[in-house]
Amino acid sequence: MDKILRTAKTVAVVGLTDDPSRHSHTVPAYLQANGYRIIPVNPTLAEALGEKAYPSLADVPEPIDVVQIFRRSEDTGPIVDQAIAAGAKAVWMQLGIANDEAAARGRAAGLDVIMNQCMRVQHLRLHSDPL
Repeated sequence: MDKILRTAKTVAVVGLTDDPSRHSHTVPAYLQANGYRIIPVNPTLAEALGEKAYPSLADVPEPIDVVQIFRRSEDTGPIVDQAIAAGAKAVWMQLGIANDEAAARGRAAGLDVIMNQCMRVQHLRLHSDPL
């Protein structure tokens, strides 16, 4: 987990919303403010967080380090498959999201897979000052 947070630069966020009251907006906004390049992936948006949005991972025209998922657990299988096809290095399923079958496929393809963890919480933990 720490390796992903330290080495990733580009995060494609599947399910990013333009609603600032939702975690699927505030978490990517936090990551963007902390130096990550955010690529919104949502077929209902043209843009979010000042970045062009794409309808699917297959449409993203640049390399992806991490695919961050804000979708229901049962919807993650095809997203992990798209992450593999896109050449992503990792898949991060946000807090409350887990799919063991999809995770196994991702790991078998060489991706690092995190489930049921918040990227913002883990970034804050990694960068907090020890007492």
